[in-house]
Amino acid sequence: MKFISWNIDSLNAALTGDSERSGQSRNVLNRIADAQPDFIAIQETKLPATGPSAAHTEALAAFFPGYESAWVSSRPPAKKGYAGTMSLWRKGLEVKADSPAIGAPDTMDSEGRILTLETPGFFFVNVYTPNSGDGLVRLADRQQWDACFTDYLKKLDASRPVIACGDFNAAHEEIDLANPDSNHFSAGFTDEERQGFTNLLAAGFTDSFRLIHGQEAGAYSWWSQRVKTSKLNNAGWRIDYFLVSSRLGPAVKLSAMMDSGDRRDHTPIVLEMEGV
Repeated sequence: MKFISWNIDSLNAALTGDSERSGQSRNVLNRIADAQPDFIAIQETKLPATGPSAAHTEALAAFFPGYESAWVSSRPPAKKGYAGTMSLWRKGLEVKADSPAIGAPDTMDSEGRILTLETPGFFFVNVYTPNSGDGLVRLADRQQWDACFTDYLKKLDASRPVIACGDFNAAHEEIDLANPDSNHFSAGFTDEERQGFTNLLAAGFTDSFRLIHGQEAGAYSWWSQRVKTSKLNNAGWRIDYFLVSSRLGPAVKLSAMMDSGDRRDHTPIVLEMEGV
């Protein structure tokens, strides 16, 4: 079974925009479609509370015929057109979708950050973890989120195995970013965020990329849009993950980044498993 996850940074721009970047995003969508995954997780959709428009639905169907979908968007009191997640799965699969509240602080439970698909054999969790923000203004809330999300996955895992993926907004180890020395006080690489990720793994989950690739360095999933040479110089971060319940580790056959061409920002990640 194949799973793909991607932070798209605006579904509307990718589907209906006419900029060069929108064209690059559509190229990525084509690559995802060509890979023929069974499940797709998309983060940072930035859709309104009412969800995808008719034009969005039509465009998605052109990319992914034969798929069903579910979505959750930011809603009051959270900001409009903020965060949001969407998941797609092959028609015929037995799936029940849920967008849970996990007791997170501030407006985080209203930002459309978690979409869980329940199948007979596992839970597929699509997450867009909150960023700690400029000046780390949201770091304390982020720490509470990490604890709440860990508890949520543990509760799911007690019922059946979990495959959790998305933009976790954390580079866990120094080998997960190109320039660790200058980023210890940057959002996504603070000691607090790294410890939160360590705690999540310790709760019974495995980083599938590290399981397959060991301590390989230089493999990243995000490059800054603001720095034109970031991708050219591979000055990136690995902040997108496929985590699996540790008992699913033997089923993992591939965990890797997909090629997104010249497009900076996030690249899709792919997981292949047998026997799930």
